[in-house]
Amino acid sequence: MNAAGGDLVAVTGATGFVGQAVLLASARHKIEVRALTRRKQRLRGGVEWIDGDLASKDGLKRLMDGASAVVHIAGVVNAPDAAGFEEGNVQGTLRVIEAAHEMGVSRMIHVSSLAAREPQLSLYGASKLRGEKLVRASGLDWTVVRPPAVFGPRDTEMFELFRLARRGIVPLPPPGRLSVIHVADLAELLLALLPGSEATTHQIFEPDDGEPGGWTHVRLAKAIGAATNAGTGREKPIRPLSLSPRMIGLAARADRLLRGRKAKLTPDRARYICHPDWTVGEGAQPPASLWRPRIDTREGLHATAAWYREAGWLK
Repeated sequence: MNAAGGDLVAVTGATGFVGQAVLLASARHKIEVRALTRRKQRLRGGVEWIDGDLASKDGLKRLMDGASAVVHIAGVVNAPDAAGFEEGNVQGTLRVIEAAHEMGVSRMIHVSSLAAREPQLSLYGASKLRGEKLVRASGLDWTVVRPPAVFGPRDTEMFELFRLARRGIVPLPPPGRLSVIHVADLAELLLALLPGSEATTHQIFEPDDGEPGGWTHVRLAKAIGAATNAGTGREKPIRPLSLSPRMIGLAARADRLLRGRKAKLTPDRARYICHPDWTVGEGAQPPASLWRPRIDTREGLHATAAWYREAGWLK
């Protein structure tokens, strides 16, 4: 497959978790990429690095120059206040749109989040929805992708659950369900969407691993526990522990006190994760003729845990 028909693809957020997976997939499909970076990167075949970030109008124009499409992955997941989300997820998206228009790039794949479906729950979700609205009103040939929880090697967000599973007890939000997707499957979807078609343009897609009805919190925690402890001599079952919204809120404040700006469980995220249904919408999946998930979640969790161990993240 050559998703872009041999043309150059601009990518924001290429140094992040999802972006790195997109670069790997692009190399497999021999798609040339120009990628934005704030720090010097090692040379890699098929990738041209451009200095800049979402605040750099000149950097964004250099990124777009001669590109056939832009995959906009960059954004802010954690921020101390509304202004941080606004800058990263709204104003940053607006600058990408403006640069695309100025440089003649008509195709845009915008990576949003399922959180945009319930914007009243979090500052993060509200900012992602505002970013989506800008894309939809942009006049570009756009497609929005709302991933659910993304996991895989190099991820620092779901890693917290793997780390807790090693200790035997996994604190969870109140009972609910969620969808997940392996990062490599998400990367393949983003590339498959590049050419655009009547079935994919001006559409919002919610991809997942294909698990009917998603996963309950407890079932996913047990699967993570099995993957984390496989082959370590600690194969006893973990204890999932469902907490009340109040307890989750207290844990978020404690995490902020302990880790400051590096906290993973922020008060904003606490409100978001207590929602009982983060499964993808029925009928919102991408066309099966274009893309299907390939990685079984249980196998993917085992491979992810193995990567964490080899990288020294899991002691």
